[in-house]
Amino acid sequence: MADNTLFEFEQTFSRSNVAAYLREIADKLDGEGALEFAAGGETTAVSVPERLQFEVEVEREQNDDGSAEMEIEFELEWHEDENGTRQSTLEIG
Repeated sequence: MADNTLFEFEQTFSRSNVAAYLREIADKLDGEGALEFAAGGETTAVSVPERLQFEVEVEREQNDDGSAEMEIEFELEWHEDENGTRQSTLEIG
């Protein structure tokens, strides 16, 4: 299956700015589920279904110089022809 990247954006922000973006996404997911992303002349919109798979991944990558890079990935995934996946719960503390 070939990937087709519809939108990609990366930039350094303050933790507070990232939190504001995540809150806005959360509000839209809690509403109608319509998300639109725009930056640098690129735009894409998606309609997130009521049920979807949610993945959280925390990684530590050790660099050759002994330093480490931390990464937290949040991933929302669904099949365009389905409206549901298995249920589970996640606690964030």
